[in-house]
Amino acid sequence: MISLLRLTLYSFLMGTGLTLLSCQPERESPEPEPATKPTPYNWTKPRHFPEPVYDFQANPLTAEGVELGKFLFYDGILSRNGLIGCGTCHQQASAFTHHGHDLSHGVDDRLGKRNAQSVQNMAWSPVFFWDGGVHDLDFVPFNAIENEVEMDEKVGNVLDKLRKTPDYPRRFRSAFGSDEITTERMMKALSQFMLTMVSATSRYDYYTMGDASALNTQERQGLTLFKQHCSSCHSGELFTDHSFRNNGLRPLPGNDLGRYDVTQVETDRYTFKVPSLRNVGLSSPYMHDGRYYTLEEVLDHYTDSVFSSLTLDPILKNDTGKGGLTLSPTEKQAIIAFLKTLNDDQFIRDRRLSDPGIGNAF
Repeated sequence: MISLLRLTLYSFLMGTGLTLLSCQPERESPEPEPATKPTPYNWTKPRHFPEPVYDFQANPLTAEGVELGKFLFYDGILSRNGLIGCGTCHQQASAFTHHGHDLSHGVDDRLGKRNAQSVQNMAWSPVFFWDGGVHDLDFVPFNAIENEVEMDEKVGNVLDKLRKTPDYPRRFRSAFGSDEITTERMMKALSQFMLTMVSATSRYDYYTMGDASALNTQERQGLTLFKQHCSSCHSGELFTDHSFRNNGLRPLPGNDLGRYDVTQVETDRYTFKVPSLRNVGLSSPYMHDGRYYTLEEVLDHYTDSVFSSLTLDPILKNDTGKGGLTLSPTEKQAIIAFLKTLNDDQFIRDRRLSDPGIGNAF
């Protein structure tokens, strides 16, 4: 009798339990965690600079994208032998130039064709390289990666190497929302980092923004002379008009034709992009082939060594038949003193731009 009651009670409880269980709502499968959105990067235009020409809407800067670009910029993985990165020839201490090298050394110590230009204020440049062969910052790294005397690699091989490197898929996911590694993403990340290389805190900048004590008497005299003799080409706050000009350099045995190689237009023979003079005191040697190692040599060229040719810039022609500028030794020294006020110590010491592997030596 007791066993029968227990069996009945057990059956009742089981039935009740099943009924109660069946009345509870079904549990939904947990939603996958949303991907973390990249953090917007606060890029600010210096107030005395013109509006940038780079399309930031097509490549919005993020903290993660900039950080990925920095790792790529300094990583030798971009080159065939794993030893040559962008930062090899663009070193922060020399305003991202290759100080002391007239022509930069690439893979297997091969010599390049031209002097490495400074990587600074890239957001304002409509064209790139001495011959202006590239019109979009996002395409600039292609040239170095696939140039046989620079990195001597193929972009496709670089992508494969990045996919096989444990850290990079995670970095691409942080920057772009997925770990897909593509050419476009790699180039945009490099652009994001290069766009943060803004030099606008030299003594000249402080003078321009109202600090009259930032320049001494000789430097202010040099500024006046500079505006009279040099600002036709090195104009504005960027100290370049981004034009292409023949500045009277006598052709060397390699006979570099400059922009003519790109356009095949006769009037472009021996013309080269006017470089910015910001940080010029840190970035010797000078000219497209690095033939001059001091600013004194540069000014002596413009007064004494201008080579006349069919495409010589009209600014350097004069009625005497001898091209060039007329400057006294004292005036030259004043101009040089002013040019050195364009050195930006904050820029070359900014740890945000430093090699993440070795840090900043300063």
